Amino acid sequence: MTRTEIALLRGINVGKAKRVAMADLRALLEKLGYGDVRTLLNSGNIVYTVPAKLRGDSAARIQKAIAEKLGVVSRVTVVTADELAAAAEKNPLREAKADPPRFLVAFLSRSEDGALLEPLSRRKWGKEKLSLGERVAYLWCADGILDSALLKELGRVLKDGVTTRNWATATKLLDLARGGSTEPE
Repeated sequence: MTRTEIALLRGINVGKAKRVAMADLRALLEKLGYGDVRTLLNSGNIVYTVPAKLRGDSAARIQKAIAEKLGVVSRVTVVTADELAAAAEKNPLREAKADPPRFLVAFLSRSEDGALLEPLSRRKWGKEKLSLGERVAYLWCADGILDSALLKELGRVLKDGVTTRNWATATKLLDLARGGSTEPE
């Protein structure tokens, strides 16, 4: 039995650093034994299936292969299609969906890192909002992400143990994971 996973690469193709072609990523994952490998956008979003015979930690395997074969160091966070579906379904900031570029889902590399965010969830953030979920945090960046004090603090606390996607990207990834027709880029 196969399962569907989503690999989220941190900091890929942002500015001039860590440039990776999505075709190279797809080919690399196929060589690692993953199936039905598809990418979304040019920023390190990979949806794939894991055959039953493939055991172990996909995040570590993919991260190591990217460093060794493509020469790029990037933290890889893997979520299952079920985890992504649950994150979308349990979204506590439903009103933020109306403005996807300002609404981020932060995927934690380790579920226990959620405890590090507890103090932030109790702080007042003005117009910004933070809500915690299962291995995710939801961030409403009312004035945009570039000047978001909340986003900066999240990064300070979790460093490279978190990667964010805006709501539009998260829902497109979910559609792809469910077999949707979004074309790879």
